[in-house]
Amino acid sequence: MLTEKIGNIMRNKKSAAAVAVLGTAGLLLIMLSSFSADKKEPVKSNEKPQTSAAQDYCSQTEERLEGFLEKIEGAGEVEVYLTVGSGERYVYVSEEKRSESENKTEEEEKYVLIGGSSSREPLIETVEVPKITGAVIVCTGCESPVVEERVYKAASAALGIPTADIYVTIMK
Repeated sequence: MLTEKIGNIMRNKKSAAAVAVLGTAGLLLIMLSSFSADKKEPVKSNEKPQTSAAQDYCSQTEERLEGFLEKIEGAGEVEVYLTVGSGERYVYVSEEKRSESENKTEEEEKYVLIGGSSSREPLIETVEVPKITGAVIVCTGCESPVVEERVYKAASAALGIPTADIYVTIMK
């Protein structure tokens, strides 16, 4: 039934010419759309500005710690500067295959990939925040050894680093 209708259309010269023109126009539109798509740079999901994320994390942590330390009796105004050991770290999902034979054990680990056939990327399981390695804290009330010790202990507990990696001094 469909083949008969197509045959009838193709027997008529005007209809055949219209089909040929429309088919050619469709192919030209497809070709033009592929050229315009090349001009746009695709953004890959794994291209994240790591230093910016680490800086954002550091800034947010500094602000939160400043607000917390200012609540210590006698601390007064507080400013915090943190150092980090590295940027963000991505942990990818992986599959493990293990096969055992009589005298031999083989283990194979592969990352789980997502995406289409042209761009495949590993699936992110977790993003680990930068590790804080040190802190400098200046406050107006650190003239008192009692306040200074409270600031050391509070910062150590809040950041999870030893007091040896923290420096507390008086703000001018």
